[in-house]
Amino acid sequence: MNRLDRKVALITGGARGMGAAEASLFVSAGAQVFITDVDEAEGIEVASRLGEACEFIRQDVASETDWSRVVESVTRHHGRIDVLVNNAGIFRLLGLGDTSLEVWDQLVAVNQTGVFLGMRSVAPVMKKNGAGSIINLSSIAGLAAAPRAHAYSATKWAVRGMTKSAAAELAPFGIRVNSVHPGLIDTRMMDEIGSTPEKLDARVPMGRRGNVDEVARMVLFLASDDASHCSGHEFVVDGAMKA
Repeated sequence: MNRLDRKVALITGGARGMGAAEASLFVSAGAQVFITDVDEAEGIEVASRLGEACEFIRQDVASETDWSRVVESVTRHHGRIDVLVNNAGIFRLLGLGDTSLEVWDQLVAVNQTGVFLGMRSVAPVMKKNGAGSIINLSSIAGLAAAPRAHAYSATKWAVRGMTKSAAAELAPFGIRVNSVHPGLIDTRMMDEIGSTPEKLDARVPMGRRGNVDEVARMVLFLASDDASHCSGHEFVVDGAMKA
């Protein structure tokens, strides 16, 4: 059964990692998918590989102008946006004293402002259609202390709070808003931690890092009507790290 039949989905940061996995799963579930990213070459490659049901649009999620252009493009061709996955994010492993204002601003721009602009941009379209699902990618760093990840953690806590606020505000319009909190997932982002795979796996009670498909399946659930009464909550994919 195709769980996203006739749904139009927009996924930011779709050129690699979790975003690309989400796009692939959404296409297989019957959705028309638009992926966005600043990496044009990889984004085009992913869209080409997934076929006619996936299109790429270049986007800087921190740009208000880019958000207006992307939403206008999707709605011009399809008249609706049923699902928004605010997946784009960057990571820097820096403690409080090592975090420059420049790095702080970069993380806030992508991880926090990008989510705000995304929700604000699609809300009118979803209100008009009387339904929608917004999934914001946070982190387990948005649930508990994350030493040496000061700015990153701050943005992920912000995403959690923004999700709850938007969920309460948009619920009367049939729009659901939830956050997904991955733990240690096997992506390029793990390179920033600078540890060995064995040491990373040892930090997870289940004995291994998660993979991008495991996160994508959680996102698919929240995008689908299977999660029709789920809104304003945190969904964790972390192998019991924060149990």
